[in-house]
Amino acid sequence: MPKMEPLCSLLGINSRKLNKEENLLLEMELFVQIWKELKNFFILQQQNYFYFAKFPIDKENAVLDAVTLNLIIRDILSTEEYSLLGIAYYTDTHEDIIQDVIIGYNLSPSITFLRKIIELHRLVRRDLYQTIIKKITVEYLTHVGAQP
Repeated sequence: MPKMEPLCSLLGINSRKLNKEENLLLEMELFVQIWKELKNFFILQQQNYFYFAKFPIDKENAVLDAVTLNLIIRDILSTEEYSLLGIAYYTDTHEDIIQDVIIGYNLSPSITFLRKIIELHRLVRRDLYQTIIKKITVEYLTHVGAQP
C-alpha cells in the first residue's frame, strides 16, 4: 500500500483513480500542509525566543522557515531514539551535512533530505503527526463541505 493511501482514504480520495502527476501534486500539497503545521508547532515551542527577540512578524516567519528543519532534527535527537549517526544512516546523508543544518551553516538542504527527516520525525513523534493529519483532514473536509 502506498504511503499516501491511508491519508487519501481519510480525505475520501481514491488515489488509484489519480494519475501519477495528480498523485504527485496531492503529495506536495499534503507536504506543504504538514510543513505549515510543524512550523506552527515549533512557533508555540519557541514563543519566548520570538517574544524576546522582538522580530517583526515577517522576519519571524523567515527565521522560522530557516530553523524549522533544525528544530525537527533536535526534536528527533531529544527522543534519544536516534543519534546523529542514526539520523545520518536513515537519511543516507553524511553526518557533517546534518551537523551543518543543526548549527545553521546549511539553511537549504535538499528536498530529499527534508522528506527523509520528516519521515523519521513522523516515526518518533507519531502522536504529533496523528494530530496534524486529523487537523488537515478536518480542514479539508470542512472546506470541501463548504463549497457549492
